[in-house]
Amino acid sequence: MPWIVETSAGGDRAAFTFLIDAYREEEVRGEKRVVLGFNAELAPYKVAVLPLLKKRDEIVEKCHALRDDLAKDVLAVYDDTAAIGKLYRRQDEIGTPWCVTIDVDSLEDGKATIRDRDSMEQIRVDISQVKPLILERLAKARG
Repeated sequence: MPWIVETSAGGDRAAFTFLIDAYREEEVRGEKRVVLGFNAELAPYKVAVLPLLKKRDEIVEKCHALRDDLAKDVLAVYDDTAAIGKLYRRQDEIGTPWCVTIDVDSLEDGKATIRDRDSMEQIRVDISQVKPLILERLAKARG
């Protein structure tokens, strides 16, 4: 029978517990995928806005405008430092629940692609519906 009770607690233990619980490695198409599967409420960034082509000024402008709009209500980040596949993986690794990609088709149809971190499912929605959809998903994650 145990007879010693450790009553200490702190932020570092809680953070470590959340990290251990959220960390997972998966194999996707023959490659290892590292994911911090935080609940969206705990994720450092809630959404990342990514351009498919960073050399197209129109795409980059749309991305910055969307990120600025999202940042009024949630922690949002813009990233264009790698190819789209690597950007997705980077966001998976830091626990970002959703990535929004603006591509060439977005310039014509006004839609963006939202990618879910956990299912890797992608849906196309009107750019004006991105923020309400992200806020709705975040509210569901809160319970």
